[in-house]
Amino acid sequence: MAQLLSDIARALGGELRGADTLIERLSPVESAKAGSLAFVSHIKFAKHIGNTEASALLVGPSLAELASQKGPCIVVPDAYVSFAKLTQYWRAVHAAPAKPFIHPTAVIEPTASIGADATIGPMAYIGSGARVGSGVRLGSHVVIESGASVGEASVLHARVTLGENCIVGSRCILHSGVVIGADGFGFAQQDGRWIKIEQLGAVRIGNDVELGANTCVDRGALDDTVIDDGVKLDNLVQIGHNVHIGAHTAMAGCAGVAGSAIIGKHCTVGGGAVVLGHLSLADNVHISAASVVTRSICVPGHYSGVFPIDDNASWEKNAATLKQLHALRDRIKKLENS
Repeated sequence: MAQLLSDIARALGGELRGADTLIERLSPVESAKAGSLAFVSHIKFAKHIGNTEASALLVGPSLAELASQKGPCIVVPDAYVSFAKLTQYWRAVHAAPAKPFIHPTAVIEPTASIGADATIGPMAYIGSGARVGSGVRLGSHVVIESGASVGEASVLHARVTLGENCIVGSRCILHSGVVIGADGFGFAQQDGRWIKIEQLGAVRIGNDVELGANTCVDRGALDDTVIDDGVKLDNLVQIGHNVHIGAHTAMAGCAGVAGSAIIGKHCTVGGGAVVLGHLSLADNVHISAASVVTRSICVPGHYSGVFPIDDNASWEKNAATLKQLHALRDRIKKLENS
């Protein structure tokens, strides 16, 4: 269903420059064809404006004049943020309206509570005392174990498992294969054998959280594992028991956080990076991809670090020497200049 460019501009709170036109699709600026609306978020992509076949462009103030010369455009304060809002608008307009239903193969225990307008897919299971809020959508084979709860308007895609007594807030999105509340990795060693430490805590997830496919958040040993409001975790992220992740932190695919680590607010952790257990990161700390965080970080900033694996004694000696390299370089320069 085509949309008038003026309607899109109004929805985004942007300024329409040039003639109104019908938009049939959203496209990358490089491959856009007639009928497309494309966005250009940065001056380094300005070279594409003159060559694109898009019918209209979404740009920020710095590219407004160039885009206007090309044809119709919407000018917004931040093109990338507005693009994100545009995708939401486009999906809302074009998605088939959801019809609440409970599939006949779903199993719902008598003491479970199901809110109005909830949708429960085939073979889903809702345990005793569980609560599913209004407008929640549960895909096929979703499992909500006893005492767990899902806040209003949250979406749990196929095969998500929410463990016993765990909590998911409102407007969350959990993609396929997410497991919330599996046992944390806790064992004591006795005579060469591992003795299981029962994990008696739960997981508490705030509002507006999104978890990617096959991401796992372990339940706490005694206290709960906590994921605060607005956190975004990519696919295949592992969060250990008793971790606390602050509001609006984001982690890319295959990142891992070991048990009892505390991650601050507005942090980012790159793909494949690891935060070791019992460490803490201050608010606004940013970890590069594939880094290994081996100490707590108390000052906001961008941190990177990878070191080759070695036997531990050699690794510690080499790491200690590495810290002295800058001072040694300065000493060598002084000797060379003397």
